[in-house]
Amino acid sequence: MQSGSRIRNQKDFAAGVIYIVAGAAFAIGALNYRIGEAARMGPGWFPLAVGILLVLVGIATAVSGLTRGAAVERIRGVHLSTLFWILGSVVLFGLLLQPLGLVGALLVLILVSSKASHEFTWLGALLNAAFLIAFSLGVFIWGIDMLIPLWPAFVR
Repeated sequence: MQSGSRIRNQKDFAAGVIYIVAGAAFAIGALNYRIGEAARMGPGWFPLAVGILLVLVGIATAVSGLTRGAAVERIRGVHLSTLFWILGSVVLFGLLLQPLGLVGALLVLILVSSKASHEFTWLGALLNAAFLIAFSLGVFIWGIDMLIPLWPAFVR
């Protein structure tokens, strides 16, 4: 009976806990802003809603790692190089957005973060970058009309 009380899928359980912590942090942080109501949303409404949804997804994911039918998966260890590639790409995006514009900063973000994958190929990363840049332009520039420079400062 002891095996039924153990975590069968450590990866799902750990991911669920991370989602719960991140969602709770967003939801708690949103309480510092006016929430408003659904008809008249304040600046804290969206992060509160996303935080709550993330907590719910986290609970579902963590519970799925505890069920009897869950695939048995263990966490082998934390790969610091993967963490470095992902966090480094986000920092680079923030630093390069103004001088390179959205297109250049996204290209750097996607190519650098792609190096975190053990399945990395330049062709896959470039195809992914082309799709994600086109999608981002469609959503942020043409869809919601954000005022972000598209191109490097020397091209504008």
